[in-house]
Amino acid sequence: METTQVAPTTTLTLVRHGQTHLNALRLLQGSCDSPLTPAGSAGIRVTGQHLATSTFHAAYTSPQGRAVTTAEELVSHHPGLTARRESDLREFTFGKYERCPEHELDAVQPWSELITEVLRGTHPGLPGGESGADFMGRVKAVFDRILRDHEGQQVLVVGHGLTLGAYLALIDPVGLVALPNASVSTVEVRDGSATIVSVGVDVAGHGNVAARPAAAPVPA
Repeated sequence: METTQVAPTTTLTLVRHGQTHLNALRLLQGSCDSPLTPAGSAGIRVTGQHLATSTFHAAYTSPQGRAVTTAEELVSHHPGLTARRESDLREFTFGKYERCPEHELDAVQPWSELITEVLRGTHPGLPGGESGADFMGRVKAVFDRILRDHEGQQVLVVGHGLTLGAYLALIDPVGLVALPNASVSTVEVRDGSATIVSVGVDVAGHGNVAARPAAAPVPA
């Protein structure tokens, strides 16, 4: 009698970095960086405790400081686990609008329009910034690598609102979901098919400050 082989499930736990000073001021923060606020530091400690009993076989982080700080706090609860820095997990680059108030970019192109084009891979990029095609290409590539290297394992991934949101949009093309700072999202992958289990669980209680959705549907 033949037994049916069940494909292993890979679980990705996606955590957005803690709240930064630029987040709190509602200034655009892509390739630029800023330290976590005191509330942000407290928030990642809460998230760290929330995930302390989870099992992780590997951990990855964006190389940007705010993500590295968050990842170091999270892995501190898991002896022997080190967060590997992965360049393609870095945030979308806003070019000349880095560190500018959100409303300045909105006056040039509404956020929902901009993000829809970025997620479709059709946005040419803001002046001095990154094109949607380049951004979406690297987001897909990095998650493909992680899934290839950790089939059947549980993996922690620390990143940014747009980067993690772009990956979720590749799975379920509804647009950009709001991911609060230090929030937790979970994805399960089996036989190459990904399922979103939870999105933006706000364990740190930061709400939607610097977590802007763009609900326009994105074609698969």
